[in-house]
Amino acid sequence: MSREAASLAPHCQTLRLGAIATQFLSLAEEASQQNYSHLHYLEALLQAEVEDRQRRSIELRLRDAHLPRMKTLEEFDFAQSPHIPASRIRALAEGGYLQRSEPVLLVGEPGTGKTHLATALAIAACRQRRRVRFTTAAALVNQLVEAQREQGLSRMLARWSRVELIVIDELGYVPLAEVAAELLFQVIAERAEKAAIIVTTNLPFSEWPQVFTNARLCKAVLDRLTDQAHIIETGSESYRFRRTLRKKRKE
Repeated sequence: MSREAASLAPHCQTLRLGAIATQFLSLAEEASQQNYSHLHYLEALLQAEVEDRQRRSIELRLRDAHLPRMKTLEEFDFAQSPHIPASRIRALAEGGYLQRSEPVLLVGEPGTGKTHLATALAIAACRQRRRVRFTTAAALVNQLVEAQREQGLSRMLARWSRVELIVIDELGYVPLAEVAAELLFQVIAERAEKAAIIVTTNLPFSEWPQVFTNARLCKAVLDRLTDQAHIIETGSESYRFRRTLRKKRKE
């Protein structure tokens, strides 16, 4: 490395230009070989830095989202679930519902792809550099109850309110105690017309009183979640079960 090149490294470190620090030499050689102008070379350097920062920003969003696993929309087999509207799901992945602060409800039996689709939409939002958080209904309720017990509920609710997309998975698998249901309602109500939320549930709306046993509270939750919502029914036939059967037939 030349003395001039060596002197650039500390400046890049001070300015936190990591991509430029690692690529300025190779790009300079390319610029010399191709007889690029100084402005062309500068543009290439800045483009490398922008792309690197975007990549790292997306990686950070994905880590902060606490996704259970990486499952993208490209991996979902719509051919095996023709009743699920692929065009609507792909349109949601473009992010318009995030801008309009609209809920997305994925309703269907276990194994029908609800969590995969919710995760895929969360990943798409992370790629748009949105603040995303994935949680199960049980885990969220436990956090809220614990925060209330330790007199930190206001701080907890404030943290959740700053998230641009919350995914609440597995709502409806277990009934909620009234206090827990009220705390969950606070999170949901706070987001109404302010920020997006995705909820997956195995229960049709008529059976939600099994989860929210207070009739008035149940009505209020449904009112907040279904207003201007995108409701996707994933069906009753387990995709996972069919996949297992296919594997067994091949053995």
